[in-house]
Amino acid sequence: MSKIYDVIILGAGPAGLAAGLYAGRSRLSTLIIEKGQDGGQIAITDEIENYPGQRVEGESGASLVARMTEQAEKFGCERIADTVTEVSLDGEIKVIKTAKAEYQAKNVIVATGAFSRPIGCKGEEDYIGRGVSYCATCDANFFEDLEVYVVGGGDSAVEEALYLSKFARKVTIIHRRDELRAAKSIQEKAFANPKVDFMWDSVVEEIGGEDILSEMKVKNVKTGEITTVVADEDDGLFGLFGFIGTIPNSDLFKGIIDMDERGYIKGDENMGTNLDGVYVAGDVRIKSLRQVVTAAADGAIAATQIERKISGYL
Repeated sequence: MSKIYDVIILGAGPAGLAAGLYAGRSRLSTLIIEKGQDGGQIAITDEIENYPGQRVEGESGASLVARMTEQAEKFGCERIADTVTEVSLDGEIKVIKTAKAEYQAKNVIVATGAFSRPIGCKGEEDYIGRGVSYCATCDANFFEDLEVYVVGGGDSAVEEALYLSKFARKVTIIHRRDELRAAKSIQEKAFANPKVDFMWDSVVEEIGGEDILSEMKVKNVKTGEITTVVADEDDGLFGLFGFIGTIPNSDLFKGIIDMDERGYIKGDENMGTNLDGVYVAGDVRIKSLRQVVTAAADGAIAATQIERKISGYL
């Protein structure tokens, strides 16, 4: 007979790892299933400065996540590297099917996170990996001493632009509004950086080039004027990085768990969903702030609710 876990956690980002930590410490039999790298989006963030208790200097997403992983494993969380292909969540025993096996649990925490939203310009898919990127820490070194452009105006966009300025000759932030949405402290760093420039009220319409990205059309949303950006002749290419929000990893649960029109899962204040024994945590759920600290809190709440239910307190 297959083992029936107290809880299976789908995803090993900050929400999933925090849930694993709390579940493990409560002596719940816990399985975390993650198809890729622990940490999700935060794992590719070069610098973190707003997570309480972190190292004040030199804390990266990877280093923070590594400690979270170690904590979860210390308290007995089992780990599986696999891709979930099908779920059955409406019964008392939940069934999770993966590419390699099948698992059962009394409770499930969906902590599958979100992924970067495409820029939305013509030609974008043709130049992914050939000039277009969504990860500064992954690809910044490819653009050393070149020009790069960053699309977006929130915290992530400006933070990644600052990181790219360590490598690129010049970084231009393209934003559809006339002011940034990033936190004031981050804005101040960007405005003070001599290598960071701005194209306000603008969107990228189309990109092109022979084999690699070397040309781009940018439209001013107020005047309609089109500006054609061409790579420096000596460079032959430039970089284009997109940081304009996220799309939830929730397709697997459509028609099963209640969600909004964008695909974010609905959860109550205790992370419960419309299905008994199914909880949601982190960036995949409807929430006003998607940060490491709120994801970790979600995971802790979900795991605690499960422990209380199993112990008979609910």
